Order: sequence, then C-alpha cells, then structure tokens
Amino acid sequence: MRKTLLATAMGAIFALSACSDNTAPTQVASTPSAVENTEVTSSNPFFQQSSLQYQAPDFSAFNDDHFLPAFEEGMKQHMAEVEAIANNPAEPTFDNTLVALEKSGEMLNRVSRVFYNLTGTDSNEQRRKIQSELAPKMAAHSDNISLNPALFARVKAIYNNRNELKLDPESVRLAEVYYDRFVRAGAELTEDQKTAIRALNEEHSNLTTKFSQNLLAETKNIAVVVDSKEQLAGLTDAQITAAAAAAKAAGHEDKYLLSITNTTRQPVLSQLDNRELRKRVWEASAYRGQSGEFDTTPIVSRLAQLRATRAKLLGYANWASYGLEAQMAKTPEAVFDMLGSMVPAVVENTKKELADINAMIKQQGGDFDAQPWDWEYYAELVRQAKYDLDENEVKQYFEFNRVLEDGVFYTLNRFYGIRFEPRPDLPVYHPDVKAYEVFDADGSSLAIFYADYFAREGKRGGAWMSSFVGQSNLLGTKPVVVNVMNIPKAPEGSPTLISYDHTTTIFHELGHGIHGMFSDVKYPTLAGTSVSRDFVEFPSTFEEDWAQHPEVLGNYAKHYETGEPIPKELLDKVLRSRSFNQGYDTLEYMSAALLDMEWHSLSADEPLQDVVAFEAAALKKHGVDLPAVPPRYKSPFFSHSMGGGYSAGYYAYMWSEILAADAFAYVQSRGGLTRENGDNYRKNILEVGNSRPTMESYKAFRGQEPTTDALLIRRGLKTKVD
Repeated sequence: MRKTLLATAMGAIFALSACSDNTAPTQVASTPSAVENTEVTSSNPFFQQSSLQYQAPDFSAFNDDHFLPAFEEGMKQHMAEVEAIANNPAEPTFDNTLVALEKSGEMLNRVSRVFYNLTGTDSNEQRRKIQSELAPKMAAHSDNISLNPALFARVKAIYNNRNELKLDPESVRLAEVYYDRFVRAGAELTEDQKTAIRALNEEHSNLTTKFSQNLLAETKNIAVVVDSKEQLAGLTDAQITAAAAAAKAAGHEDKYLLSITNTTRQPVLSQLDNRELRKRVWEASAYRGQSGEFDTTPIVSRLAQLRATRAKLLGYANWASYGLEAQMAKTPEAVFDMLGSMVPAVVENTKKELADINAMIKQQGGDFDAQPWDWEYYAELVRQAKYDLDENEVKQYFEFNRVLEDGVFYTLNRFYGIRFEPRPDLPVYHPDVKAYEVFDADGSSLAIFYADYFAREGKRGGAWMSSFVGQSNLLGTKPVVVNVMNIPKAPEGSPTLISYDHTTTIFHELGHGIHGMFSDVKYPTLAGTSVSRDFVEFPSTFEEDWAQHPEVLGNYAKHYETGEPIPKELLDKVLRSRSFNQGYDTLEYMSAALLDMEWHSLSADEPLQDVVAFEAAALKKHGVDLPAVPPRYKSPFFSHSMGGGYSAGYYAYMWSEILAADAFAYVQSRGGLTRENGDNYRKNILEVGNSRPTMESYKAFRGQEPTTDALLIRRGLKTKVD
C-alpha cells in the first residue's frame, strides 16, 4: 500500500499537522524577539498572500529564517480572531461563529502548509530544528482553541439548534463536524482533565516529531556501502552507475551505496544475486530504529501508552475505539473481523507461494529454506518460470515521462476532460519538481499541480499527496496540490525506466490529487480529502486499475527507444502475473495493519511494552507470524502508525480497496473509460469532500453499498462473481 500524507487544513479551529490529534498548553508560547525583528518581518513573504496564481507559494521569495516569525505572528493573529469569536457578546449564529472560524487563521494556514510540506519533501537541519521547536507551540495553540469553554458553548448552541436554523445541508454538516471535533478533543472534560490532556498532547506532539526525525536520520545512516561492483551482480548498469554516484556524493569514493526505503522489503532484493549482500540490505531495513542514537523503540511504547491514556480521559476503552468512532469502520471489532476473516485464505496462499520458492531454491542448488531476504529474489525466478517474465525487459516499456503524460494525464483527460499544461514560470522548491496548470473540460483553469517524483536526501520515504492551498468557495481559493514519490532517478542523460508497481503508484497518487483538485465545496473544513481515513484511499486506489486498461496501456506502454507498443504476449504475461505473489503482498500488509490495531487496543492501565516482544506476540496471536514474511512495517519504523496520521488506521487501505474495486467494476459494467462515467464519479465522490457522510456519497454514485466480490477478484483470490 502507498503511504499517503494528506495535509489537514491548518486554518479554521484546529491548527494541526496531518498526524495531529488536536493538541496544545494553556498559554500560547511565543518568542516576541523573533516577531519583533523588523528586519525579518518587514520582508517576510508569509505576512501576506502570495501574488502568484491561486496563491501558490513563491518558493523563490522565502528562506528558512522566515518560518518561525511567520508561525509566531500567525498563531498570534489566529488566537486573537478566535478570542473575538468566543467572547462576542452577540448571540451565537452560524455566521458569527462557524463561518468566522472558517475564515480565521489565514496566515498560520499559509505558513503551515508550506513548512510541513517541505519538512517531508526537502528537509534540512534548520527545518528539523524549527519543527522540534514548533511541536509544543502548535500543540498549545490547538488546545487553546479546542478546550476554550466559551467557544465550545457557541459551537454547541449552533449544533443543538441546527435543525431549526434552516441551514443548507452542507452547513448542517459543518455544524456536526465542528461539534464532534470539539467533543473528541476534550471540550466537555473537567478543568483537571483538560489540564491532564494538555500535558499528554504536548508530549505526544514532541514524540511524534522526534519519531519522524529519528527515522529520517536513521534511514540515511543505514544505507549499505558495497566495496566492489562484482557484489552488485543482478543490478542493471544504470542502477550500478546510480549506486556509484550515490556513494561518491556520500563521501565513499570508488564504492557503491544502496539506499534503504521505508518498508521492510527493499526493491533491490529481487535482483541481487549475492545472498550475503541481500541479507545485509534486509537487516539494515528490518532492524533499524532498535538501538543507538536514533532508537525509536522507547518512543513507540510511550506513544501507545499516551494515546491509550488520552482515550481513557475521553471515555474510551482504548485509542482504537476512540479513533474508529469517526471512521466508516466505527469499531475495532469491525476491523479485526474484516482482517481476521481473510487471514486463513491469505496464509494458505502464502504457504503455497513459500513452497514454490523453496522448490526454486533447491532447483538452483541452494541448501537452505527461504529467509525474508530470499523471498523476492526467488519469487522473481518463480515468476519468470511461471510467466516467462523478465522485470528488466518489462521496464523498457515504462519510461517515467511517458507513464505520467501518456498514461495518467491521458486517462484523466479521457475520463474527466481535464488537461495538464507545464508551468515552467512558477517557482518550485527543488529542481526535480515540475509545476503544471490544470484546465477543466470547458477550458477554465482548475488548479495548480506540482509533480515531485524522484528520491533524494532530505525526503522521507513513501508516496503521498498534499496541498499548499485548499479549495473553498467561501474563501474563494482554488487548489494547489502536490504529489510526492521516491522513484530512483536515472543518471543524467539516461531515461528513468520504472517498474509496473511504480507505474500504478503514480496513478494512485494522482487519484488523491484529483480528489483535492476537483473539490467544489463551500467550507475549507469539508473540502477535498478531508474525509475519513478509511474513505480517503478509495479515490486513489480506484485510479490504479486504469493503469492496465487496454486503451490506456496502448497509449503509454511503449519501448523507450523505439516507441513500439509493448508486445501483446509480454503484456499478457505482465497482467497475468499481477495475481502472482498476492499471498505475500496481502499478508505483509495485513500483518502491519493488525500490529497497528494491537498497539492501539492497549488500555491505559497496561505498562510500557517491550516493542520487539509485543510485536512478536501480536503477530502470533493472529496467526500471521510466518518467519519468511515479516510485516510491511515493523514498529520502530512504522511511520503511518507512530509518526503519521494513521494510528489505528492502517487498515484503511484494505477497507478503501473494497470500495475502489467495487466502484471500478461498476464503471466497467457501464462502458468503462467514458465521460459519462467520469462525470458521475466526479460529481458524487470527488467534488463533495466531506460535505455529506461518505457512504451517502458512495451510494449516490453506485446506487448501493459495496460488496467484497470485486476485491477478491482484484487480488486473484476469486475468479468470478458467484
């Protein structure tokens, strides 16, 4: 599954980062000296709206010294606006309370979106220091809003009278969302409980920041240095050249550097012939964060305890119960039932795959059973034997620019009528980033889109979508969206050839992108991707399947040198092979999802856990403890769960895939890649954001609730609908 960061709106009532759970202290911490430095503030670009189209950030206008003063002044202005709303002597109305809150925090929102996006995509030492300094201040700021009794009284009054106020449906939805957020943040707690929750929130904010920074530093430190080219047998010449360049840049002359991505499995493990090197690479990945300067295990155990304690204060049995109440799943039991019902079939499939791999090891003369560092290497040999498929041959038909422009952009044009035009005049934050303007079917300008697809130092692992500016009809703002990935970039002068997996991920992330760009709602709190976690991955997963649609494939899957389309025989092998290794892929994902749920099912009365022991026990409990198939993310580097916004929510990818598979099958039954289908999907799913309950949106599009049939077929676990 793809790691997707969905930037939460920083304005309105909760000024939070994407991983936040509404945190902050009694007084807003401030640094007057920083704000009062007129030399910094007089020219600070964040003190006014960007003059660029749609307020896109002018990356050429600011430097890192601008961030802290802008945050300080932004929090100051926002708090003054909130206090004015809370202490307004007039009776609370929808306009003087909720609309006023939606309009508040403009400057803080502006600097937050830029800063937190850059800490993920282009981090440096100064930005990491600023991030650490901001964590308790932003937590304080949020709590000063969400725990303000006068403000909550006004929100509650509107909520209680929402049916008598003759509000339109979107305004009713906003009143409900605000009320729920305040209550879930602790607005109805006693003063002593509020004091306790403030302290928990501040510590939580500090620890999630530290977790993310430790992980970024550790991932850089554990890159594997290789002494000789001979050890890299199995890699392509381009990969070896890139490894040599990476080593030289890191100060390792005449050596080779294999970077580690943020999952347990590593892409190069399917290619390296040298078993000892495969083991080194896998161990560097799997055992990171368990010792030394950047040990994250104490952070993991304390975060789980903090979340459980916070949930108890709010009246919940555990953090999972608290978190899932606001999701489509509603309860931890529903998630455990969904995943548990699939475990037997998935484990059985995986064991069959393991038998095939062990047979291949013996066939190749090996005298050992498959270990985690062997799986992908021998699975590739099994794949080649079963499907006569060479991954390096396949990559020659998936050149990056052609995949993006003739694949994804083409699909979005055919389905929705939109087009992407390069905007080289817009400043970008790194030379690898490319800016586009997106135009609607009627020729009108819709959004600005930034494409940031290549791996580099300072960028965290994974793939995600975020926004620099959110859509809102109330504020008159149009979307400014970014997609981020970590594709290894080919050496200068060579084409970047990518795997089919990377291909589908580009489709996936632009599914998130258009969810933000097509948003057409009034209130920023309800706009775009501001939906429940177990719905937000649905639009992105839906887009993935277009990658193998015959018309789409015919347009982009062409040889990078000759332009010849991928031969039908080779394409058929690629598509047939998509169901290969699905036991492994599904099991490593489910193991991580179950692990996430177990961490967040702990009660507040449980002691701090030994991370390694807890993880082993959790996997054994659910029968997913196959030694050769570790979880996709182990706890010390499980950034979705511990550092990001998916705590007790990693299951959401599977939940969303049910919706996506059902929706894609429905579209195919009605003619496939047509504007009629695209307009229906856009109108009922992508444009409405969180302006109505998500299942209502799905039924408006589909006519009924989804079934799991299409998911089982999609994963190769079922061949036809019974």
